[in-house]
Amino acid sequence: MNNGLPFDKSHINLIINHHPTPFHIYDETAIINNARKFRKAFSILPGFKNYFAVKALPNPIIMKILHKEGFGADCSSMPELVLAEKVGIKGEDIMFTSNDTPVAEFIKAKELGAIINLDDITHIDFLEKHAGMPEKICFRYNPGNLKHGNAIIGNPVEAKYGFTREQIIEGYKIAKQKGVKRFGLHTMVASNELNPDYFVETANILFDFVLEIHEKLGIKIEFINLGGGIGIPYTKEQVVIDYEKLAKQIYESYEKKILAKGFDKLQIFMECGRVITGPYGYLITKVIHLKDTYKKYVGCDACMANLMRPAIYGAYHKITVLEKENNQEDHKYDVTGSLCENNDKFAIDRMLPKIEVGDILAIHNTGAHGHSMGFNYNGKLRSAELLLRGDGSVIEIRRAETADDYFKTFDFNLLEKFK
Repeated sequence: MNNGLPFDKSHINLIINHHPTPFHIYDETAIINNARKFRKAFSILPGFKNYFAVKALPNPIIMKILHKEGFGADCSSMPELVLAEKVGIKGEDIMFTSNDTPVAEFIKAKELGAIINLDDITHIDFLEKHAGMPEKICFRYNPGNLKHGNAIIGNPVEAKYGFTREQIIEGYKIAKQKGVKRFGLHTMVASNELNPDYFVETANILFDFVLEIHEKLGIKIEFINLGGGIGIPYTKEQVVIDYEKLAKQIYESYEKKILAKGFDKLQIFMECGRVITGPYGYLITKVIHLKDTYKKYVGCDACMANLMRPAIYGAYHKITVLEKENNQEDHKYDVTGSLCENNDKFAIDRMLPKIEVGDILAIHNTGAHGHSMGFNYNGKLRSAELLLRGDGSVIEIRRAETADDYFKTFDFNLLEKFK
């Protein structure tokens, strides 16, 4: 297809006949192929499993596809736990990593047999009091000044997440005294990172800490979770991370630091989401207005309620004008939505082909943190999610919201009685 897209305008027009814009559409074949490539590359790591970060794309059909490919689920809330349960993901195929966690969520995670990854030392007693201590537990480590964060997740010292080094040591002591028999160690200090050395450094920090914990406490850590954070190239200047090369570098560190010390059963996990589905989703929107004032504006029927990354992060998302892929990009536009917010822009000063009302835009790389970050400000309704299958057919895997959905939590009978 043109411009690397898995569809062209004629195909999208057929889809629009049944599913009006805006909508997100995901390429099933590309997601499966990428998932297999990812899993194959990292399978050289002992006991490797990727827990798909449900927050990236919390749709049960996508989760089912990935579960068939051997992925677990990284959950952080009650609805995400229930989604995993509905899909048939249970037990240690769920990693529950949350912060400021309500009681009900700990109870649900324990009922499902999930690996519970605690965010704070005080949560040990909290968990024991309200849900009981599990046999296996994990702690989220914040390495502080040992590690630099990045622009999205911030400096670890400033981050709200995780135990300090000293708290981790004390936490394992407490957990062991309370009867915990199996232990894991987790960290997550970057998001959308494209420097592979960053992840090797993270692995080295955890490998060293595993050895220190064993030396000080006699506890043998069963697994480490390197977190997620592997990025995708949103711009043409950025370079995709080579899965096989990164996996090999991590394994070489594992050999030097862990195998050499006789820790031959340390499993290595990840919780990547964006890199698994991000490049294979597209927000399809129609141009409904053109405005020419101090700048030239392209007004779409989508808005930042459908994709908020450009507005909150200044993120770049490539935009293709369907059927004009080969036209010269000689017009400068701001591509906007209809929210009463001036940052409701998918692109600023973007060079594109000449655009006309009725043109269809495909906004790239919305397969993660796209629909999932949607909201209802200004009374905007979240769009449908569609799945493009290998045979070219399309199924609706989430319907668009309606005004009735928006009003459902109101009590209009109370309104009539209210004085």
